[in-house]
Amino acid sequence: MKKLTFTLLITLAAACLFSVPCNAKGKAKHVVFIGLDGWGAYSVPQAEIPHIKQLMANGSYTLEKRTVLPSSSAVNWASMFMGAGPELHGYTQWGSRTPELPSRVLNQHGIFPTIFQLLRDARPEAEIGCLYEWDGIKYLTDTLSLSHHAQAPDYNKHPEALCGMAEKYIKEKHPTLLAVCFDNPDHVGHQAGHDTPEYYAKLKELDGYVGRIIQAVTEAGILKETIFIVTADHGGIEKGHGGKTMQEMQTPFIISGKNIKKGGEFHESMMQYDVASTIAHIFGLKQPQVWIGRPMLQVFK
Repeated sequence: MKKLTFTLLITLAAACLFSVPCNAKGKAKHVVFIGLDGWGAYSVPQAEIPHIKQLMANGSYTLEKRTVLPSSSAVNWASMFMGAGPELHGYTQWGSRTPELPSRVLNQHGIFPTIFQLLRDARPEAEIGCLYEWDGIKYLTDTLSLSHHAQAPDYNKHPEALCGMAEKYIKEKHPTLLAVCFDNPDHVGHQAGHDTPEYYAKLKELDGYVGRIIQAVTEAGILKETIFIVTADHGGIEKGHGGKTMQEMQTPFIISGKNIKKGGEFHESMMQYDVASTIAHIFGLKQPQVWIGRPMLQVFK
């Protein structure tokens, strides 16, 4: 009888070992991802961004996360959401809506696997949202895996609209995962130039929106169970991007909140596709074999 009981315990332990992800419980119940298009890491030290810098002080960050090439929008948003580079997901241009190269694999929705789909498959009832200003974002998220997605109205006429949409959605739905993608400071970088007074003024404005989103999470009563990620698709130089300078290729990655070390700056190598892997780790999800991203384990308690 004792031998049978021991054998049963060993069998159950083995089953758990091979069937449950090592981070099955996850690190937090909610993730709020905030993306600022065209935000170069070079700008952080001199930028007046108190809310973002408070997240940096309370969490972990790097100013050395690199883009995939080209250092442009769609290819890098795709890499952040898809856990792989353009050689695998196939989105290769600034405005890609469909892959220019055949995706290495397709999920059940006919798109390369995304972090949104991984979470949906693991938690069918999860509230998963994506709000954005640039229309191109929706082609990179697998909208069939989302509970809600919406584009904000014209920024030039309604500059605070996206922030307001995020505040409302957070307070009403308490999303498990929400991506909020602002289309600036990219526009200012193209019009007035990167590393200009106008560029830093825009960062200050966007920091105010970040503060409002943090406050919405607080008012929703989920702050203690939330991890914030603030990052960017690419930087820029003069009035452009897409090239191979560090001003274009290095972007900030800031992570703060539940179970995140107050560890300050880290210098381990990080690429865009590591963002998806880090979010997957937060939720205890097993990433697909085709992903090449690595979670930034050093940032977690």
